[in-house]
Amino acid sequence: MTPPPASLDALRALCRDLPAGDAAAEQAVAARQATLTKPAGSLGRLETLAGWLARWQGRAMPRLERVEALVFAGNHGVTARGVSPFPPEVTAQMVANFAAGGAAINQLSGLAGARLRVVPLDLDRPTADMTVAPAMDAAGFLAAVAAGWEAVEPGTDLLCLGEMGIGNTTAAAALACALFGGNGTDWAGRGTGIDDAGLARKVAAVDVAVTRHRRSGGDALAAAMSLGGRELAAILGAVLAARHAGVPVMLDGFVCTAAAAPLAVLARDGLAHCTAAHCSAEAGHRRLLADLRLDPLLDLGMRLGEASGAALAVQVARAAVACHAGMASFGEAGVSGRTG
Repeated sequence: MTPPPASLDALRALCRDLPAGDAAAEQAVAARQATLTKPAGSLGRLETLAGWLARWQGRAMPRLERVEALVFAGNHGVTARGVSPFPPEVTAQMVANFAAGGAAINQLSGLAGARLRVVPLDLDRPTADMTVAPAMDAAGFLAAVAAGWEAVEPGTDLLCLGEMGIGNTTAAAALACALFGGNGTDWAGRGTGIDDAGLARKVAAVDVAVTRHRRSGGDALAAAMSLGGRELAAILGAVLAARHAGVPVMLDGFVCTAAAAPLAVLARDGLAHCTAAHCSAEAGHRRLLADLRLDPLLDLGMRLGEASGAALAVQVARAAVACHAGMASFGEAGVSGRTG
């Protein structure tokens, strides 16, 4: 696999020069779907999901033998502003919980047949408080992007991405605000359950940070560097690596979607190889999905993060592949097809 980008210019070039996927494989899926024992289009998104998997796997018969769930963890200096009811120590404690098998993602990834890997990123060294300085400098941002890039294994059939990081819904809200406009009230939600006073602090932090970034100028990558976090940058690196390696991606909730959003800003159809697993209950996610033109597979009121929604959506993808591969054609089943 190509090494991760060593400079912002190299990263920007990789974001803009993206493979288009295998259109012929997707067309082959559509052709087979037309012969199966069902009315045309009657399986709805299961049919288009099979085609999407085929396009980005580069094979006419998609498969889900190697499914990965990658969770990146990072800490944020903006937590000093009182934007979360939990202390930053919880990030490392949850990483330990993942390792012990006690989190929701352990149960959901196991049920989905997905191998879970958790990548902590300098948890003892939070990013800078984005209200007073860029969250990361260029070197730190590129290192986090590289961690995500290198975590992607070529040959993976489907990659589920998620995160863990106290304060990261604040970072995600600021990044979405910088990329798509509005203000802190539009994007900041209650995250892990902050009260009204905490929400007001969170909105204020987003507004201050975004104003500071706008004054300094820059593009979508500069926004990700100034307003994001290491786990968000790693998700961006993983999404980009997956595109270049021919790996379809299942995005989790608000933080994960915001982390990937710079790629959509930098390149037309930059997230075409990504499916939104679900619509989070976190404020801002539905608006962000609309801005990115991503139609979520599920809407269950979830707002946990840690790739939980993405792992759950793998079950839908498995249903799509099972129907596509296993159903008989009209001719095979001896069933009369449509006559007019």
